[in-house]
Amino acid sequence: MTVRRNRSAEKRVRQSEKRRLRNRALKTRIKNTIKKLMAAESREEKEKLLREAYSLIDKAVKKHILHRNTAARKKSRLAKLLAA
Repeated sequence: MTVRRNRSAEKRVRQSEKRRLRNRALKTRIKNTIKKLMAAESREEKEKLLREAYSLIDKAVKKHILHRNTAARKKSRLAKLLAA
């Protein structure tokens, strides 16, 4: 960890670390859901996982974890995958 210069800098380090872990957790959930979707067998299961992935991606955009264009690209590719 870095050497603190003052109390506010120390607090910023704590906050940014907490946010980094939270952001990473959401990104990991998105990736795992997409992997499950690609491995799914039945149509119903794929549709359920697609809804879940869309929801997680939209939440990530809302929290500024993903850029909206990145989210649109991911959602588009998932829809194409389901249509195939």
